[in-house]
Parts: sequence; C-alpha cells; structure tokens
Amino acid sequence: MINFKLAMSKTVLACAAAVSVFFTSCSKDDDNNTKDSTITAIVTTNNDFSLLETALVHAGLTTVLSGQGPFTVFAPNNAAFVAAGFDTEAKIKAVPAETLKKILLYHVLNQKVTASAIAMASNTPVKTVNEANIFVTKNASGVYVNGAMVTQADLMASNGVIHVINTVLMPPSGNIVEVAQGNPNFSLLVAAVLRASQGSTNVAQVLSGAGPLTVFAPTNQAFINAGFANAAAIQAADPAVLTSILTYHVVSGRVFSSDLTEGAKPATLNGGTVAITLTGGAKVKGNKNTTASNVTAANMVTTNGVIHVIDQVLLP
Repeated sequence: MINFKLAMSKTVLACAAAVSVFFTSCSKDDDNNTKDSTITAIVTTNNDFSLLETALVHAGLTTVLSGQGPFTVFAPNNAAFVAAGFDTEAKIKAVPAETLKKILLYHVLNQKVTASAIAMASNTPVKTVNEANIFVTKNASGVYVNGAMVTQADLMASNGVIHVINTVLMPPSGNIVEVAQGNPNFSLLVAAVLRASQGSTNVAQVLSGAGPLTVFAPTNQAFINAGFANAAAIQAADPAVLTSILTYHVVSGRVFSSDLTEGAKPATLNGGTVAITLTGGAKVKGNKNTTASNVTAANMVTTNGVIHVIDQVLLP
C-alpha cells in the first residue's frame, strides 16, 4: 500500500502559516539555521535517505524539491521504507512512477513549517501538495503525522525544511468499507459487514458515512479463530449478532496510535467500552475476551477515518 505523497522572506512565509489553527507564532530564529542546500540536495547526500532518493528520482520529483519552495517534507528514512516492504531499489522502481509520485507528494506541504510553529493539538488536518489531508499531532511526547513519529525535526534547507519520520505515509484510497474491500486479508470482515447490513442496521452505510470513525479491524485469521471458518459461516450468522460484534469494533473520531493511552476505555458504537493497553505494544481487549488483541498494523488512513488491524475478534 505504498503511495508517496511556493517570494517573500522566509520569516514572513513561515509566520504566515500561523493563519491556520495548526500553527503558532514563529520566530526569526528559524532563519539562522537555514542551510545552503536544497531539500533534494540534502536527501541525496544523506545515507539514511538513499531509498527516498531512489523514490524521488523514479517519481521525477528531484527537480520539484530543488525548486524555490518553500516546502515542508515529512521524509521517511530507510528504515521506514524497509518496514513498508520497499527494502531495495528494485522494489521501489517496480511501483508505477505516477503512483509513487502521489505517495511522495502526500509527504509534502507547500509551505515551511518548523517544529516550533506547530501548535499543541491533536490530529489537525493539513492539506498536502497532492490535495489529501495529513493529520498532525503535537503533544508532550513529540510531533506525529498520521500517527507516525517525527524522529528528527528541522533539517533546514534553502527551500524549506525536512522532518524525518519512521513510516511511509499512505494517502487514503477510499472510505473504511472501500479500503477493507481492497484488502484480501479483510475478506471475512467485509462478508460480516455485508451480512450484518441485511438486518435492521445498515452497518456498511455507517462505515461508509462521513465519520470520522476508528475501526479495530480483525483479520481473516481472527474471524477463523472466533469460529467463523469461512464466508458461508458468516452468511449463516444472525445479522443482529454480527451487528453487535462489528459495532463493538468502532470508535467515534479519528484515533491514531499516537492518541492511544494506557488504561483508556473508549466507548464504541455498540454502547460498550474496550480497554487499551500499551505495554509490549498497543493492544485492545473486549469485555468477554480472555486476552487482549494485538494491534498488528496501525494507522491505515481512509477518507472517513482510520483502521487499525487486530488479531482477535473483540467480544462485547
């Protein structure tokens, strides 16, 4: 699921960003750190950005990020590309250039935003160059983008600033239902949603609505372990029972992994609560589960919320 996603003085431009709720007031001190190298030059001379460099070249964006700007780039390091399954240049070059361009531009803002200019707030929507929103959080633990941590901030360039992140950000490809339908590991979840929607509550319509919503999404194996061996077993289930179970996996609001707190008990659309623990990795537990479910993949952004993949079906 990889998808990469301008002359006034630098001080005026950086401070103009304060018009948005996302930004706080700026200082001329930011200019004192400005380097002579462009964003592209910094990427191409930093060994930890070698995979990002390959991606930029393949997508035809090196000239763009050598331009006047100013830009802010949330730059995935090599470890981020490896974690996304793009651990070699060949794998990156196998992605269609236009697809890669959209992904990379999802990491770029057409203004300079230093870490000090980001307000203390949760999940502020900010439009990227590819027109899709990223969601920026700043709290006592640091700065996060779509739940991904900024591991190094304020690498100053002559045409903007780079913030290093530990994840490749994927632009949304649809709403919650559409994203689930496009993922073969959610085929039983999709079957359950469709079967539940044959009852009194149109669960598919709820999950396709404006939201935002957060879904803890069980994998196919999670459904199998819960006694739903296949789609036929789901079709044989009572829609009302499935509705109760499925809505127990849904929380109102856009909750990224960076928003999860130890001991939290968020309310679900079912009316019950689930329990969040963070020790040894993020986990979520249903009232009738004997053990907590692991969040095995987090922060899948959709147009109407976010999906976290879990390895157990939650039982209300």
